[in-house]
Amino acid sequence: MTISFAGQVAIVTGAGNGLGRSHALALAKRGAKVVVNDLGGARDGSGASSAASQEVVELIEAMGGEAISHGANVANFEEVQDMVQQAMDKWGRVDILINNAGILRDKSFSKMTLDDFKLVMDVHVMGSVNCTKAVWEIMKQQNYGRIVMTTSSSGMYGNFGQANYGAAKMALIGLMNTLVLEGAKNNIHINALAPTAGTRMTEDLMPEEIVKAFAPEAVTAGMLTLCDEAAPNRFILCAGAGGYSSAGIFETDGCFIPTAKQSPEAVRDNWDQLTAQDNQKALVSGAQQGEKFIMKAMAFMKAQQQ
Repeated sequence: MTISFAGQVAIVTGAGNGLGRSHALALAKRGAKVVVNDLGGARDGSGASSAASQEVVELIEAMGGEAISHGANVANFEEVQDMVQQAMDKWGRVDILINNAGILRDKSFSKMTLDDFKLVMDVHVMGSVNCTKAVWEIMKQQNYGRIVMTTSSSGMYGNFGQANYGAAKMALIGLMNTLVLEGAKNNIHINALAPTAGTRMTEDLMPEEIVKAFAPEAVTAGMLTLCDEAAPNRFILCAGAGGYSSAGIFETDGCFIPTAKQSPEAVRDNWDQLTAQDNQKALVSGAQQGEKFIMKAMAFMKAQQQ
């Protein structure tokens, strides 16, 4: 089935360059009206310019599409609200939000300043929170919405020199997991994209020939499956250089230790059972963990009474 976004309105943050640019153009090619957001700053977040986002708008218009440019700093909620209001004034709805905007302030944790840590958190985490908050009630009233968070392997697995970036990217998984529950009754699906691409963010981290192999368009092909009508929900898609995979969080079935025997030594003695991957599950809410442990305790008490 051909994926189409005809009649839909999409907001793509950080869309002046790299992945965001690729996302915006691809959405427009498939019929979406696009808000091209970009502060126009450098990779570290400094500076501002509307040139890059305006160029993307012109490319979309040249292909017969509709687009507007907005230079909102995603870390500023008032600016984000203005961006969303402009989309509503022009097109009357917002169907898709791609939270893509980001910056890097890479240093080892010993050398990283708290200001660099906070700034990366503000842009990646609060930027995604601000944009999502600004469209949330609109999507609820429409009974339709598709939101993509941009996470990273740096958050899921760690990457030297990226304590700030990794913490921010993993926080977006937690945000996704809760919003999935709250948006379900209004047909709002939230997914996460973990990209590896040759962009301004990575151009001096990989050899040129490798950067070319990791073209943003390869990631965008996967991203589009996360924001169409048939999109999954609570899915982490990893994509890069033509490779696509999924990531997930699983919890083992674990063990039970009765009250009288609970001690660190007992926990360590049961380590093999605690970590056994037989019957591990992907839980769909934090409450399920508590329910699992309660059921184990109840089963133990029942066995004691027999």
